[in-house]
Amino acid sequence: MNMFLHELKAYRKSTITWTCSLIALTVLFLAMFPAFSKEAETFKELMEGFPEPVRKALGLSVDSISSILGFYSYAFLYITLCGAIQAMNLGTSIISKEVREKTADFLLTKPVTRTQIMTSKLLAALTSLVITNVAYLTASSVMVSIVKTEDYSYKIFFMISITLFFVQLFFLALGVIVSVAASKIKSVLPISLGTVFAFFIIGMLASTIGDDLIRYITPFKYFDANYIIKNASYEAIFIIVELGFIIVAIASSYYVYCKKDIHAV
Repeated sequence: MNMFLHELKAYRKSTITWTCSLIALTVLFLAMFPAFSKEAETFKELMEGFPEPVRKALGLSVDSISSILGFYSYAFLYITLCGAIQAMNLGTSIISKEVREKTADFLLTKPVTRTQIMTSKLLAALTSLVITNVAYLTASSVMVSIVKTEDYSYKIFFMISITLFFVQLFFLALGVIVSVAASKIKSVLPISLGTVFAFFIIGMLASTIGDDLIRYITPFKYFDANYIIKNASYEAIFIIVELGFIIVAIASSYYVYCKKDIHAV
């Protein structure tokens, strides 16, 4: 418990910063909706002038962009991008920061097992993401209710919003396996940015060429907002793929960390 609280305290500043950033981003986007809705037809005509692959890559849907949920789903794509960076940062720093700050051998002298260390760190990172998502969902719900111009389905809004957490879980698991597999990571941010943007670009490519097989590679395409709006459900196959990846990544992280040689300072 002490280790969990210590880790959670260490993530406090990062959690506050990312949470405020995500809220500020969604407020900025949604604040433009009232003005946008008045000129929706003009904007639709402008959008139709763009090639269809470009619209798909940018997450623009001519049919739904004029509704609050359609507009929100467009903005949400970029909010998810920022949330993914937060999760990847957390995951990658879980073990690597101990090596980088030369506290790994000191930590292992304590009367705790490596499994307990990993579990405490994972729970702290997960708690940080939960706090971020609760605060984000609360703020975005209030903002949408303020700027809406017509009634909307809160169920669909919630289903879209909670996918931020699902995508973050993927990148948290990916970051953890990178953290334990790498011998030493000098800086977390370049790895986090590079990895997340690579997956994001793959997602844009999948939208552009319409290849469903590429969707399996990137979590940014596991939860398609347009599909959720039309069907009020998720695509089960992608939930299964993500769960499978997370289980394998976390299990592998425990195994590698428990077997890994920790060099003394």
